[in-house]
Amino acid sequence: QVRMVESGGGLVQPGDSLRLSCAASGRTFSNYALGWFRQAPGKEREFVATIHYDGQISYANSVKDRCTISRDYARDTIQLQIGGLKPEDTAIYYCAAGNFATTASGYKYWGQGTQVTVSS
Repeated sequence: QVRMVESGGGLVQPGDSLRLSCAASGRTFSNYALGWFRQAPGKEREFVATIHYDGQISYANSVKDRCTISRDYARDTIQLQIGGLKPEDTAIYYCAAGNFATTASGYKYWGQGTQVTVSS
């Protein structure tokens, strides 16, 4: 059974940095992209960043100057480092596995999400 488990969310202040982690298990992910999406209350799920098995990376314009995604291929884990956090970054952050895509429909496996709240 495939599992995607996120960790690292929490309550942070504006301007802080945060590192989210995701551990994938249950199958081989060597041919999959692993990515991050987020969903704020009342809004649709939106793309944040993704990293393909061959190392290609894509970021959403809203975070590309503040965000770094990395991947440990041996452990099937990914991390998302976000700096300069803003209140509008408040959302549930989900990791996903699938195609190298910037839309949620391109991903097959999803985690349960981790809450990130940016507030003073």
